[in-house]
Amino acid sequence: MTADEFSDQLNDLDATLRNIEAVLDIDRLRQDKVRLEEQASAPDLWDDQARAQEVTSKLSYVNGEIAKLEGLRGQLDDTRVLMELAEAEDDGGVLDEVGAEITRLTKAIDEMEVRTLLSGEYDSREALVAIRAQAGGVDAADFAEMLMRMYLRWAERHGYPTEVYETSYAEEAGLKSATFTVKAPYAFGTLSVESGTHRLVRISPFDNQGRRQTSFAGVEVLPVTEQTDHIEIPENEIRVDVYRSSGPGGQSVNTTDSAVRLTHIPTGIVVTCQNEKSQLQNKASAMRVLQSRLLERKRQEEQAELDKYRDNGGGSWGEQMRSYVLHPYQMVKDLRTEYETGNPTGVFDGDLDGFIEAGIRWRKQQQMAADNA
Repeated sequence: MTADEFSDQLNDLDATLRNIEAVLDIDRLRQDKVRLEEQASAPDLWDDQARAQEVTSKLSYVNGEIAKLEGLRGQLDDTRVLMELAEAEDDGGVLDEVGAEITRLTKAIDEMEVRTLLSGEYDSREALVAIRAQAGGVDAADFAEMLMRMYLRWAERHGYPTEVYETSYAEEAGLKSATFTVKAPYAFGTLSVESGTHRLVRISPFDNQGRRQTSFAGVEVLPVTEQTDHIEIPENEIRVDVYRSSGPGGQSVNTTDSAVRLTHIPTGIVVTCQNEKSQLQNKASAMRVLQSRLLERKRQEEQAELDKYRDNGGGSWGEQMRSYVLHPYQMVKDLRTEYETGNPTGVFDGDLDGFIEAGIRWRKQQQMAADNA
C-alpha cells in the first residue's frame, strides 16, 4: 500500500475517533473523574459500603474510558509521526510498521465505536444475568454451568466486579439455574445482546455410548434497578418462603434456613437467592432481582405498545441465537449476525467481544430499519 493510501486511512481514523470523543463526551468524563475522586477520598466513604462500591466502580469505569480514548489519540498521533518519518526517509521498512499500526488502530477504534451505539434507556445500567438449563437433561445443566463460567470469565477479563445471587445445582452435574450481576456501567447495554437460547452440540461426557448430544440453555439479561426507578411492590403481593440452601456452600450457608424464595403473586414471577449467609441478606438480594424482572416486564410492555404501530423485525430474544459445536467440527456461530469463530475453547474462556460487538451493531441496524419502516 502506498504512503498516500496510508495517509487517507489515518485521516479516516482521525475523523472516526473525533466522533467517538464527541459522543462519549471526553470533557464530561474528565469532570466526572474529578467529582468521583473527591467522593472516593471522603473519610466516611466506607461507612456505607453499597455507596462506596458504587463510587469506586464508577470511578474505575471513567478512568478506563478516559485511558482508552487518550491512549487511542496518542497512538494515532504517534503513527502520524511515524508516517512522516517514512515519507522523509523513503523507508519501506518504516512504512510497513505504519501499516501494522494502522491495522491495530482500526481494530481498537472499531471496538470503541461500538460503545457509541449503546443509547437505550437502560443501556448504562449494571447487568443482572440469569441462566437456566433447558432441553437436554444433564448435558443442558452442564452447558448452563459452562455459560455461567464463560460470562464470569468475560467480566474478569475486563476487570468488572461480579456478584453471584443464586446457584441451583442439578443432581448429577451442572446447574439448573444461576443469577449474578455484572457491576460495571453499560454492562446491561453490552450484555443484553446475549439474551436468548444457546445451543450446544458435542459428544456427551455423560453418555457411556459416546453419542452426540444437543442441549440448550437460556440466557436472560436485565438492567439492575436504581432508586429512581420507583418499582414499588406492596408486601401483600409477595409470598416469602425460606428453606435450607443446597449445593456447595461455606459456613452457615447449608446449615440454617437462610435461602429465600420470593413469589410475586400478580405476575407469578419467582426469584430465589441462597448465596448469602443470612436470611435478611438473601431477601434483600432477591428483592433486587425481583425489581429488575418487573422493570424489564414494564419495558417489554411499553415496547409492545410501540410495536403495535410498526413492524419490528428484531425477533424474539427467546429464539435460538447461538450455536456452540464441538463435534464433528469446532465452531461457534451467532445465528443473527453470522459472526463465527473456530475457537470454542477461547469463547468458553470468556473471549466474547467479537460476538458482543457484532450483536450490538446488528441490533442497531434492526432498530434503524424498524424506525425507517
